[in-house]
Amino acid sequence: MTTPIPDAWTLSASAFNLTPTVIEARRDATEVAASLVAEGLASHIEVELGQLWRSFPEPLARDARALRDMLAQLGGRVSIVGGSIDDWAGPNRRRSDDERYDFLLPQLRTAAALGATGLRLPLGQAGADLLHRLVPVLEELDVVLFEEAQGSGSPSNPAVAPAYDTIARIDSPHLRLLVDISMLMPALPVTYLELLDASDLPRDLVRRLRDEWQDPATTGAIVDVLRAGEVPPGIHTLFMNLLVRFGRSSVAELDPVLPLLSAVHLKFWDLDDRDDRVSRPIRELGATLRRSGFAGTLCSEWGGQEWLDDDPLEITRAHLALASAALAASQKPAAA
Repeated sequence: MTTPIPDAWTLSASAFNLTPTVIEARRDATEVAASLVAEGLASHIEVELGQLWRSFPEPLARDARALRDMLAQLGGRVSIVGGSIDDWAGPNRRRSDDERYDFLLPQLRTAAALGATGLRLPLGQAGADLLHRLVPVLEELDVVLFEEAQGSGSPSNPAVAPAYDTIARIDSPHLRLLVDISMLMPALPVTYLELLDASDLPRDLVRRLRDEWQDPATTGAIVDVLRAGEVPPGIHTLFMNLLVRFGRSSVAELDPVLPLLSAVHLKFWDLDDRDDRVSRPIRELGATLRRSGFAGTLCSEWGGQEWLDDDPLEITRAHLALASAALAASQKPAAA
């Protein structure tokens, strides 16, 4: 019999997965997002404000309530809202602190109107001063601001460690951490490696990426090839994933920040699970979350749409099944 996941855990899906369908523009973006619920994939979904409404960053409250009602009629709801801060008011002028606050405030109000648990920002983007200023607003709206750590943003990375410390120092239930398991990749996605192998990248680098991804020295080799101008223009954007979106941390590195954690992105790129490269991070993190008493959402988020043309609904459905099985397996105590 399959071991169930804890009642305090909610497996959800991100409407970001359906970006290719949104781009087709055959249906309204809100209807596309709601299809995750209508098609029976998930009852809780994440949505991206900038993808849903052209009025971003100030969506109309009535539009938010309309989506909330649409999802409720289908038996669903919004869990977390993807937001952002545009730090630049033009090509040569950064927004002031007041302008950044004013840019974010309507997004928080929209999250509340949607009935969402909270809104997500990249780890460290807001900064300590803005976070302190926002806490009373978050309390008034009863929404959580999630700061998302992913890829190379491990707590052991000195460049981002201060952002984790800020969340801990503020110590508010309305400011929490969201971890993306792209931080915990034991190997690179098979389909991604196939693209690199078919490119004109230096063969030794392709070999190292395939066989030595876990070696920290591989980062140096990646940077060397980039600085030498040896990255073919056609794959430059894909190549930058190696430095930004793909991580090689161990799950143990998360131990110091587990008390701050209230949400997880189960990021996947493809579903080729050879060597358990897709399922293993989910199992390992699931076991850690079980021991730490985690409560929150674990959301399927597809990053491979950048290079794959799979059907978004079907690949999300398949990933949710894989993730559900991996999380269930993680609930079984390890054999002595």
